[in-house]
Amino acid sequence: MQEATFLLPTERETAALGAALGDALRVGDAVLLAGPLGAGKTTLARAIIHRRCGVADAPSPTFTLVETYPGDDITIWHFDFYRLERAEEAWELGVEEAFADGASLIEWPERAPAALPEQALSVMLSVNGGVRRAVLTAPPAWAERLEKIADGLKNQPRDAS
Repeated sequence: MQEATFLLPTERETAALGAALGDALRVGDAVLLAGPLGAGKTTLARAIIHRRCGVADAPSPTFTLVETYPGDDITIWHFDFYRLERAEEAWELGVEEAFADGASLIEWPERAPAALPEQALSVMLSVNGGVRRAVLTAPPAWAERLEKIADGLKNQPRDAS
């Protein structure tokens, strides 16, 4: 597994990371967005969706649990597992179809771990002193893309730890 950490002190940096992730998405990819309430999961997901599908103000799937966004070459499925009562409910939302036919952004992935693909990119978001931090952990399928993202954002604030 490969790891990269980014500081996201403003919306601009969050949008830049989202754009880079959006550019890197391929059919079959899953991006797991984890972190506490208010850490920026939905903000990052919106930036990815905007970049790849052109939707400027994507609604949070907190109540619908899933939203889909068709793009020119990919459909993005945006899941929010926070309100799942049982992990098995993830299958009822169409995760298998999403993994096969599109790219998936999954908020609160820890609520349904059995439904997650092994080759997912993990994004752990946190806030410390008002500054967001994103730790991306990439499986082998994402390693080269993560390097490209890090190189493309090299002028962004990085966390040395």
